[in-house]
Amino acid sequence: MHTIRSGSTRAALRILLLLAALLGLAVPPAAHASTAATPFKVLALYNGTYDAAHIDFDKEANVWFPQQAAANGFTYTASTNWDLLANGGVNAYQVVLFLDDLPQTSAQRTGFESYMRGGGGFMGFHVSAFTTDAASWSWYHNQFLGSGNFQSNTWGPTSVTLKVEDRTHAATKNLPATFTSSVSEWYSWSNDLRQNPDIKILASIDPSSFPVGTDPNQSWYSGYYPILWTNTKYKMLYANFGHNAMNYTTNTRLSSTFASATQNQFLLDGLKWLGGADTGTPPADSPSETAWYSLTNAGNGTCVDARSAATANGTVIQQYACNGTQAQQFQFRSTDSGYRQAGIRANPQQVIDVTGVSTADNAPLQLWGYSGGQNQQWLPVKESTGRYHFTARHSGKCLTAASASTNSVQLTQRTCDGSAAQSFTLTAQS
Repeated sequence: MHTIRSGSTRAALRILLLLAALLGLAVPPAAHASTAATPFKVLALYNGTYDAAHIDFDKEANVWFPQQAAANGFTYTASTNWDLLANGGVNAYQVVLFLDDLPQTSAQRTGFESYMRGGGGFMGFHVSAFTTDAASWSWYHNQFLGSGNFQSNTWGPTSVTLKVEDRTHAATKNLPATFTSSVSEWYSWSNDLRQNPDIKILASIDPSSFPVGTDPNQSWYSGYYPILWTNTKYKMLYANFGHNAMNYTTNTRLSSTFASATQNQFLLDGLKWLGGADTGTPPADSPSETAWYSLTNAGNGTCVDARSAATANGTVIQQYACNGTQAQQFQFRSTDSGYRQAGIRANPQQVIDVTGVSTADNAPLQLWGYSGGQNQQWLPVKESTGRYHFTARHSGKCLTAASASTNSVQLTQRTCDGSAAQSFTLTAQS
């Protein structure tokens, strides 16, 4: 009966569509729908009334995005009518951008939440996350963005080195491991986004950037600062840039938000993902989930090894002369977002773990029973040489060997620096 009913339904639909065509009736598209043959539609909402630097970013955005539109498969409409969120006008667009503000009225907020829950795409910039009263719209600030209240800012505006923490996402798959951002004022938040299971941080400020800011009283000297992220429950991206450097006396632009070609790549790839134009998948350059691999360090030629071939909790992960034993064979099983747990062959539930969930340089590595901890998850990043480096999910730091080929030296995590000590050849074992 199910097959007959499905066939009858399809036949009835074909008849209705034929009648619609004969009568000249329009068949409405599904909400937010887009196809590869039809450019997806982007709506940019802004106010353009507060802070010369924000206004200047609006002006730049409303020139740059239209210039990019045709070549990248989208159309761009800019509007100061935030009631398009309240009256359903936003539903004609696949993506909405918040350039310099966020919805203020109850109707606008309800409409935006409905749009997102219905599958709409969102990209927010800089001040679109700003609030000192997150509780007044908790869904947006605490759940959707996850950032909570504004906590501090840097001054004056500067560029920073951004460390890409996830190169498997469609918005970041074409980015290098680190890159220089455009100039901006940077915000920090009351909520630690790393503790939110729905938030995936895509890029953060690399420690090499400190101090960030030119005013000693408004500079960051250390800490962890996410800049690009997504909420995995929605099609959304947030970018903590969008504040140009300005001469406030003459109202003259001193920097451009679109000065970084790599940052622009994130914007365009992100828009394509949000608009449904990017149907591709990340490159298939990650290790097999079923193979067992030895890891040979490019700097000293030793292999990653479990001390004394043990598998108990706390077993030291060290470097040792390669010998082909199970103590030097690991399997990389997916968790999510490209990250892997690295289980040892003699007992696959025992994985490479950063001791004490430490985020410090030189924190030692050990074996520990897998429990889902972010200190037990590693992002394998393929290098141009064909080798890999491995980034710890909780800290963003790289698995690191010693500089010399001395047996039994414990491996550590350390700030990723592109050195041979952090580069490993994977060799499949039978």
